[in-house]
Amino acid sequence: MTYHFDPELAAALEFLPEGGLDLSNPEETRRGFLEMVEAMNADIDQSGVTTDNRNIPGPEGAPEVPIRIYRPEQQSGKVAGILHIHGGGFVVGNLDSELGSCINLCQELGVVVVSVDYRLSPETAFPGGLEDCYAALQWLHDNSDELNVDATRVAVLGMSAGGGLSAATALLAKERGGPALCFQYLGIPELDDRLTTVSMQTFVDTPMWNRPNAELSWDAYLGADYRRGADDVPHLAAPARATVKELAGLPPAYVSTMEFDPLRDEGLEYGMKLLQASVSTEVHSFPGTFHGSSLFTFAAVSQRESREQLAVLRRALQIDMPEQ
Repeated sequence: MTYHFDPELAAALEFLPEGGLDLSNPEETRRGFLEMVEAMNADIDQSGVTTDNRNIPGPEGAPEVPIRIYRPEQQSGKVAGILHIHGGGFVVGNLDSELGSCINLCQELGVVVVSVDYRLSPETAFPGGLEDCYAALQWLHDNSDELNVDATRVAVLGMSAGGGLSAATALLAKERGGPALCFQYLGIPELDDRLTTVSMQTFVDTPMWNRPNAELSWDAYLGADYRRGADDVPHLAAPARATVKELAGLPPAYVSTMEFDPLRDEGLEYGMKLLQASVSTEVHSFPGTFHGSSLFTFAAVSQRESREQLAVLRRALQIDMPEQ
């Protein structure tokens, strides 16, 4: 199929692996992915940010959960906090895979970021990864005084599978009466195992992410207990299945989608359903883009997306604009 990509992004396609991530061989894919991440992280400016790796208590009966804490070196008084959940189709990724994003959030917003290294699929199926994310949220709140975080200004943020897990974490926190979230940032979220939207059925050969990858991703995440597309898949696994009533009472949200992304329509539909549930929600679809195209930071549309993310989070977390 022919796609009308943004010209700057189209020129960069030759640098992407054909077919995107190959989730059929998780171990091999993880090795290649982490090599790419190591190269991407080599030149990141980490000035003004301190990092601290820890292992925190996991869900009952489960291993400890590795986290990384990013703090402004010049932190003064309590600041807002962000629980960061990485992407990777539920199958790949770790604390290093979105290092640049976490550093940038800490530098630009002056917030404390807690990134969680949740257990991956297929080794750990739903709800293991989600419970790890919830454990990290609980830990962030329980330790807000030590972190100098204002517990009333904590957001959850994730991209792709991390966006789906962020949506599920917000739902789980609401349903358990757990730690409060003031905002949920759902970037290009993976939300729906049914794979029936127009974009999912149309974009079968798009860069970075496509329908075959989505099928493998959901099969890995749902494991042996659930079958992709079956009626009994819980909404905490696939938040797109949540009813309007189940979504009511969630924190305000921002949902981003990319024009030529199989996940586009499930993100747009989730945003609409949040609005129907009276959840204050902003939805933005970026033209000419594809899943993960924001990695090409030289493109004007990627820079616009980055500026918008910071503006959205400043407003949601009540952060004053820096003086010019």
